[in-house]
Amino acid sequence: MADSSQDTLRIEPSRKRVRTYLDGELVADTTRPFLVWEIPYYPTYYLPAADVRAELIPSGMTDHSASRGDGEVLDVKAGGATAPGAALRYPDSPREQLRDLVRFDWNAMSEWLEEDEPVYYHPRDPYHRVDILSSSRHVRIEIDGVTVADSPQPRILFETGLPPRYYLPLTDVRRDLLRDSAARTHCPYKGTAEYWSVDTGRARTRTSRGSTARRCRRARRSPAWPASTTRRPPSTSTTCGRRSRRRHSADAGPFS
Repeated sequence: MADSSQDTLRIEPSRKRVRTYLDGELVADTTRPFLVWEIPYYPTYYLPAADVRAELIPSGMTDHSASRGDGEVLDVKAGGATAPGAALRYPDSPREQLRDLVRFDWNAMSEWLEEDEPVYYHPRDPYHRVDILSSSRHVRIEIDGVTVADSPQPRILFETGLPPRYYLPLTDVRRDLLRDSAARTHCPYKGTAEYWSVDTGRARTRTSRGSTARRCRRARRSPAWPASTTRRPPSTSTTCGRRSRRRHSADAGPFS
């Protein structure tokens, strides 16, 4: 008889940068984590073994899961700190995606970061929220050989079903290349988006894909948006309709 628990185990890749530490020592750092719903209420992170920096020492113990198979229990050693039995691998799992991944016990680690922000208790469920995270990833945007923006401090927007989108501080953008546009879109989460055309001086000002920039007027209650770029709160009478979602999913430009 087939094991139906395998069918209910959800495994999805995430685009966030995830780091975990043990007593200040880096244990793992990856931009390709996986979210695994071992229980239906919230996910946990499984990280690629190739992105683990700590030493994983076999403990001689195993842990069996009906959906994941037999797991090898590992001690985690990072610097002078050791967390006994804090890691788990399923090298022969019936779910092939899990075989090269490591699961770290959340509470055994000292700290977890999504991008550059701490996260507590368990990973955020992408189906229950929209995340805007501070990051130290270096983002450079170039059009027609001209650098339009260069920033070491982007904010990254994560929305379910859409690729991550990068929002950059105005101080890191060549504002002299931006031209006002009448284009607007509306979203109940992000507010009203204003678009600019980008004129690099080498071609006519364009409004095609890859040549538009966007900024959102967010409600002032949002803690994730710098005060220097916050304008009046958006109208509450507009929603993200199909037209706006098509524009978003088409990735209208590097700032979208």
